[in-house]
Amino acid sequence: MKYYLIAGERSGDMHAANLMSAILKRDAQAEFRYFGGDAMQAVGGTLVKHYREMAFMGVWEVLMNLRTISRLLTACKKDIEVWQPDAIILVDYSGFNLRIASHIKKQNLPIKTIFYISPKVWAWNTKRAWKVKKLIDCMLCILPFEVDFYKKYDYDVHYVGNPILDAIAQFTPNPNFLAENGLTNLPTIALLPGSRKQELLKILPTMLAIVPDFPEYQFAVAGVSNVDKKLYEVCKNYPNVKIVWDSSYDLLQIAAGAVVTSGTATLETALFRVPEVVVYRTSALTYEVVKRIIKVPYISLVNLIGQKEIVKELIQKACNPQSVGKELKKVLPTGELHYQTLTKYDELKMLMGEAGASEKSADVIARFLGTTF
Repeated sequence: MKYYLIAGERSGDMHAANLMSAILKRDAQAEFRYFGGDAMQAVGGTLVKHYREMAFMGVWEVLMNLRTISRLLTACKKDIEVWQPDAIILVDYSGFNLRIASHIKKQNLPIKTIFYISPKVWAWNTKRAWKVKKLIDCMLCILPFEVDFYKKYDYDVHYVGNPILDAIAQFTPNPNFLAENGLTNLPTIALLPGSRKQELLKILPTMLAIVPDFPEYQFAVAGVSNVDKKLYEVCKNYPNVKIVWDSSYDLLQIAAGAVVTSGTATLETALFRVPEVVVYRTSALTYEVVKRIIKVPYISLVNLIGQKEIVKELIQKACNPQSVGKELKKVLPTGELHYQTLTKYDELKMLMGEAGASEKSADVIARFLGTTF
């Protein structure tokens, strides 16, 4: 069968790649074409556009790039129409992907729509769930509470587990990680600033500013090599801070604590049982808009899944070196909240279940498409 996939950022690229591998086990003749990234390319198929061209975040950033987004949408729609896939698999990235699904329905294209990693319609304007139900033929959810949420809209969805569990289960630590990255046996604090330009510009300097307050620790920044390395130049002001390229799991494997930009990495950090402080800062316009429409009490996946405060979240003005350092000290091995945090992490893991999201998703897709591979 022919599968068209769309993943608009780095984490989506990784999850889509794992799903593609699982589909290939069931359909050796599967053909893939996609908007995605390096991980998907390593599996096979044809890369049409790299997610680097698509990763816009926040109200202001989106407004500034409307023409680019419009061009990408047009190119994607035309490419789908020409290639005529049997199914389209939309991976997260809901703003873009729901527009593609809408186009398929409006044009009555004979293409089954599958969404992997549900849009966060439960976070704001929950009535959008009716639209999602109309546009998406098969919904694969990765957060346990999403099944009950969609039941309110008479929409049967599939909870397949979380693909992050798959990625961690497949991870093999590098035994030479410390030596290869110039790190010593001192306890390590990991700084995970994200992979988007806006995150690196707004959040990384705040993370680095806490370094002098922790002389007994060494610091390492989780760097991403496929963004402009000039965005990491602020690290040069801290000569003892190392940048670890494309090895965040190896870094978390040895970390005693972490400061993490809100996103997928917050959950990854928790599943590695690394005590963390979650931070976030965006443009003033984006923040003012979002805080008026958001319907959930937390921003981190850790707290959303646990449905309580498991990790401290410092947002916007609260995301400052003094507050970050203060909260981090509480969860480090000598802090008063260290063991409490680890216990909550274990409860979180129980809620999420076992690895196997990619395999379960591939099984659901095969049944949905009525294929026997």
